[in-house]
Amino acid sequence: MRRPTLILIFITVFLDVLGFGLLIPVAPKFIAKVMGLKELGDESQASLAVGALMATYAAMQFIFAPILGSLSDKVGRRPVILFSLLGSGIDYFIAAFSPNLTVLFITRAINGLTGATIPTCSAYIADITPPEKRAAGFGIIGAAFGLGFVVGPMAGGILGQYGVHVPYIAAGTVTLLNWLYGCFVLPESLPKEHRSAFSWRKANPFSSLHWLSTHRIVAALAASFFIFNLGQFGLHSTWNLSMSFRFKWEPIHVGTSLCIVGVTAAIVQGGLARRLIPALGERLCLVGGIVIAFFSLIGYGLASHGWMIYAIIALAALGGLAGPAAQGIMSKAISPSEQGRLQGGLAGLNSIAQVLGPLIATLSFRVFTSPNPPFHLPQRGGGVPFLIGAVLALVCLLPIFAVWGRMPRTVREAPDESDPAPQPGTT
Repeated sequence: MRRPTLILIFITVFLDVLGFGLLIPVAPKFIAKVMGLKELGDESQASLAVGALMATYAAMQFIFAPILGSLSDKVGRRPVILFSLLGSGIDYFIAAFSPNLTVLFITRAINGLTGATIPTCSAYIADITPPEKRAAGFGIIGAAFGLGFVVGPMAGGILGQYGVHVPYIAAGTVTLLNWLYGCFVLPESLPKEHRSAFSWRKANPFSSLHWLSTHRIVAALAASFFIFNLGQFGLHSTWNLSMSFRFKWEPIHVGTSLCIVGVTAAIVQGGLARRLIPALGERLCLVGGIVIAFFSLIGYGLASHGWMIYAIIALAALGGLAGPAAQGIMSKAISPSEQGRLQGGLAGLNSIAQVLGPLIATLSFRVFTSPNPPFHLPQRGGGVPFLIGAVLALVCLLPIFAVWGRMPRTVREAPDESDPAPQPGTT
């Protein structure tokens, strides 16, 4: 048995994100083709279907991510990660040859059911890193995301020139190779003495949300990032649609822009986060990252030329400090035996944001880019999802400031008086 290391989990996450990133540049055109829309620009008419497919995936994650998270606390992280990768790989191949939209919805539901790779990998990192280094450890996942988006969207944009189904086949191949890699290389990270019994009561997604609410700091940060992620997941669902509508970008341009997003995210979360968070403190990086995200979203929404997007990307990358900082703070408040439950609960909450965020963003995009919008906005309303995200970024600061004085600057040394009594093993 190999010793668990951050490098191994980095490779696992990177390959998983690479598979997903391959699809982004072609997804709207692929969905438009499945719907039978033939004319140039008809992919914008598929915007509601794009949002609905993302919502289907997220709804299934909301139900099953807490189950798989709690299951990983009992059986270990490795089998859950392998199960998730196998399900995703099979799904991509089926989706590539979907004859109609119904089959595409079914494949999205299956992928959502097995899509617990990232939260389980987060629990894996919590298993193998000490509390004072956990925020930097979670930055590894951000770096893997970044590098996955360096290669994935660029390769997806290139492969999409040979057919919109080709990136789906490539994604399935990469994901199954990742599963094979995990079978032979990825070791278990959770010692048997830190495992806990599986309970359907604990695994219930609503029970997981209630459990999050029993930890004051965790509840505030989880609520904050739920609000923030409503805007972020809306951005994910409309980036391609908005850039194509406003600047006439082709898949290769979308892939190039997301490649740059990936490079800057990898630099910040894989390098700067490991230095800045310990130096500046988790609280400052948390709030500073959200403020930077606010101004970046305003810039994305009001940009009048495509080159401006590339300039804003460099600033937006610094907003990536907020995620690892928040993860570090929350992880310290939870015992080692419940890290999987924490990540499963957070994944479930994020899944709700993934259901609502794309629906809000794609609906607002459709309404404000129609011939008769409620009122006129710059760039014919194509940037409205980003402006909505900016407003949500401001709102998400309110729960953080409500517990600002109770949050630890570095390592949690003593329990807050208003928090429940810590369980054995709690830092």
